Amino acid sequence: MKAISLFSGGLDSQLAVKLMQNQGIEVTAITFDSPFFGANERTKKAACHLGIEWLVQPVGDEYFEKVLKNPVYGYGKNLNPCIDCHAFMFRKAGDLMQDLGASFIITGEVLGQRPMSQNRSALNAVDKLSGYKGYIVRPLCGQLLDATIPEKEGWIDRQMLLDISGRSRTRQMQLAEKYGIQEYPSPAGGCLLTEQNYVRRLKHLMSLIENPRPEHLGILRVGRHFYLQEGLLLAVGRNHAENERLESLATSSDLLLKVTDRPGPVGLLRAILPVDIESYLNYAGSIVARYSDAKNESTARLKIYTPDGQIINAIEVTPLSPDRVPATI
Repeated sequence: MKAISLFSGGLDSQLAVKLMQNQGIEVTAITFDSPFFGANERTKKAACHLGIEWLVQPVGDEYFEKVLKNPVYGYGKNLNPCIDCHAFMFRKAGDLMQDLGASFIITGEVLGQRPMSQNRSALNAVDKLSGYKGYIVRPLCGQLLDATIPEKEGWIDRQMLLDISGRSRTRQMQLAEKYGIQEYPSPAGGCLLTEQNYVRRLKHLMSLIENPRPEHLGILRVGRHFYLQEGLLLAVGRNHAENERLESLATSSDLLLKVTDRPGPVGLLRAILPVDIESYLNYAGSIVARYSDAKNESTARLKIYTPDGQIINAIEVTPLSPDRVPATI
């Protein structure tokens, strides 16, 4: 007997797999990857530790169109469509069951752990919306929920499921020690759609373009963001890591700016809407210079270069005074 696990690599998803393995169930883990959540080395390492097959499935464009834009059950505190999101992932996993030779789906959800998406009515709504009601097993709290088809059919033993509920992590941490699970992240959601600053930037972007592409979304969590005019974004790195990240995220139509003779940030200038980007180079350069070690100088010299490193121009600007720096978003 085989099951598909929705797998984040967090403690709860690891324990759900372990509980099924204890019943002789073979598990294939799947992580859905989008611009807002997805797979990383930690997830891979957790799957390897459990000795399970791990699959990553990109869902970016489909997720944006089918879940984020018009969720049936609305949003949480920010722009997180949790109920629709979970149902979407269960539906995608369910559609893979036949190809993978699996008979049901498991998840590490715990009744009452999250107020919006893991109360009893929300779990029922997720099951119904997914199209696979009865085939979704929640091993950590299964004894508190209605029996599923795998339990009724005798594929798994209901008595070996647990009755964990609420937000306390005590029992999960005890189980982690029992099963030798030593590495797991804190129980934060891990979804960018729950982060206020990210969501503010995303909403502004969505007000400009109806269907942002992945290259539009990747930059939203990096640097200080200024809109020099409607549709013209300047992102300024806050440290060395962000400078490198901005350079790696730059597309062929972006321009990069950096003070040449003083330490300072990288600025990325991107026209999201049709804009004469060249006419804003001096203004953008004066903002970039404001955050460099040349901020107290009368002038600063900057290079303008393309993502492939080609220098296309050099300009001299006056660093902006603090009171003239535009508001960030």
